[in-house]
Amino acid sequence: MSKVKLDKKTLNFKLWTYFIGFASTIMIILWLLQIVFINSFYEYMKINEIKKIGDQLVSQYGSVDFEEILIEKSFSEGISINILDESGRLIYPLEFFDIIRQPRLETNTFSELLTRLYKSENNTTIYTRDDSRLKFPVLTYGAILENPQSTNYFLYINTVIEPIDSTVSVLKNQLIIITILSLLLAVGLSFLISKKLSKPIVDITQSAKNLMRGNYNIEFKKGYYTEIDNLADTLNDTTAELSKTEDLRQDLISNITHDLKTPLTLIKSYGELIRDISGDDKEKRDYHLDIIIQETDKLSHFVDDMLDLSRVQSGLKSLEIKEIDLLECSQKVINRFNYYIEQEEFQFSISSKGFTKILGDESKIEQAIYNLVSNGINYSKDNKKILISVEGSDQWVRLAVKDYGEGIAEEDLNRIWDRYYRGGKLHKRGKTGTGIGLSIVKSIVIAHEGKYGVESVLGEGSTFILEFKRA
Repeated sequence: MSKVKLDKKTLNFKLWTYFIGFASTIMIILWLLQIVFINSFYEYMKINEIKKIGDQLVSQYGSVDFEEILIEKSFSEGISINILDESGRLIYPLEFFDIIRQPRLETNTFSELLTRLYKSENNTTIYTRDDSRLKFPVLTYGAILENPQSTNYFLYINTVIEPIDSTVSVLKNQLIIITILSLLLAVGLSFLISKKLSKPIVDITQSAKNLMRGNYNIEFKKGYYTEIDNLADTLNDTTAELSKTEDLRQDLISNITHDLKTPLTLIKSYGELIRDISGDDKEKRDYHLDIIIQETDKLSHFVDDMLDLSRVQSGLKSLEIKEIDLLECSQKVINRFNYYIEQEEFQFSISSKGFTKILGDESKIEQAIYNLVSNGINYSKDNKKILISVEGSDQWVRLAVKDYGEGIAEEDLNRIWDRYYRGGKLHKRGKTGTGIGLSIVKSIVIAHEGKYGVESVLGEGSTFILEFKRA
């Protein structure tokens, strides 16, 4: 029979340990204070109490109602209060027969009192002494009552420090009960709280395992606490992004399959034609070779697009920031499209307004503009116009690239900036690339702390907008 191994790292075990430890600590403190140190504490409190009464009486000495104050304190506090002269004779309180007997304080006791008083710095003293007539120690307070016109008097207070064994016994019985109840309550509470705390974490862990297996339809449940809710929200957002990435990956595989298969098929077909038919016919051979070259160029461009994003993102870590003119960058980019102007009758126009200089990495900014213009060319129809405008304001310089192509469906506007995404599910021949051109633009703009956006009407064209902080 296998033994179940206790996992001491679980939240349940940790909380249970902490609760038991906390309850045990409280109980130990209570036992020390209420049982072990209670006699010392009681004596300490008694000394402070008598000293406070004595100091108060010394300060009130000489008042008209001083005798009444002594009587009231003696009865209310249950202590003996006497006034003695310099020979130890009782001055107050005196009963009828005390006037005849003239009682005195025992000589040794009075001598000890005087010795301590004259050695003190503030004319007061407090100490405990043993009395053979009593079983328990006596707490004594003495003070010199100065009389400017005659000899000094002495305030003498004493009280018995009675043991509190009976009280300690009662407290001990109560503490035994409280200790047992506290430990049981700590065990129960720790079990309930740990279960309530650990359950949402266990649920999230199980959901994470399902996510690891590729199930993107799961939902991370929220718990009873803000931190658990925040974790669940973050994981749900992560799951949504992973699901989106998986969809994009499937689209990418479909697009790559199409974009690779078609040119490879054409290359193979025209290669066979050259081999079997047009090898000796220069005109046909050159025509077939041109098609092979074009398809090879498309494949090369396709692979380059696949690598561009990682190259750009790694390069964004070390931007060479300087002052550049966004208008001049746009003109340089247009000059790279002379082929489309001469061979495919594209028309490019550039306009500007205001201050057009920004702080940025010139090569990266030009690549962003190039991708937008290339995107406009790819999706243009019969109206082969590309309009570029650069406009400066107080804080920003705005670049807009407008085409009159297919436009973008409203449901695709928020997704076109995602890597590998290409608007629409129908993949058409001629739309080469991997769908990462706009993702590259987005990465460059974010690295420059700029803004990006698009305005589009399906069937009428699109306007891509970039904004950079002006120099």
